[in-house]
Amino acid sequence: MTQTTDVVVRRQIVVEAPIEQAFTVFTERFGDFKPPEHNLLGAPIAETVFEPEVGGHITDRGADGSECRWARILAYDPPARVVFSWDISPQWRIETDPEHTSEVEVRFTAETPQRTRVELEHRHLDRHGEGWAAVRDGVAHDEGWSLYLARYAALFPARG
Repeated sequence: MTQTTDVVVRRQIVVEAPIEQAFTVFTERFGDFKPPEHNLLGAPIAETVFEPEVGGHITDRGADGSECRWARILAYDPPARVVFSWDISPQWRIETDPEHTSEVEVRFTAETPQRTRVELEHRHLDRHGEGWAAVRDGVAHDEGWSLYLARYAALFPARG
C-alpha cells in the first residue's frame, strides 16, 4: 500500500499560439474555459472575471448578481507567468484566512514563435490544513486542472 503525500499538482499543455497570445487568452478568457459546474454560488455562473493585476481577484458572478471571489492575483508578469491563490477550503467553501490557502503558478514558455508550453503548478496544498488531501485529489483529478487546460487549448484554432 502506498500513501500519496504530494503537496504539489503539476499539469502542462502545449498550444499552437505565440506566447503573448497564450498568456492573454489564459487571463482574459479564463471564464471561457473554467468549467461552469465548478461553482460555489447558489446560482449559475454568468461570468468569471480575472482581474489582470497583482491584488486583483478571480471572481465568479452569478446569474442572480451574487459574487464569489475565490482567488487573489499574487504575481502578474506577462507573458511569462501568473500566480494566484486558491482560496477554497477542503470543504469546498471560501477560505478567508490567507494562511490556509494554496497557490497556483502558470508559466508560459515559447517553444517556437507559434507554439507555447503552458505549465501549471498548484503548490502548498498542505496549507489548507486538515483535509488538504481532498483539495489535492480534486485538482489532480481528470475533472480538475486537466479539464481546465484541455478546454483552454480548445480555444486555439487548429493550424493547418
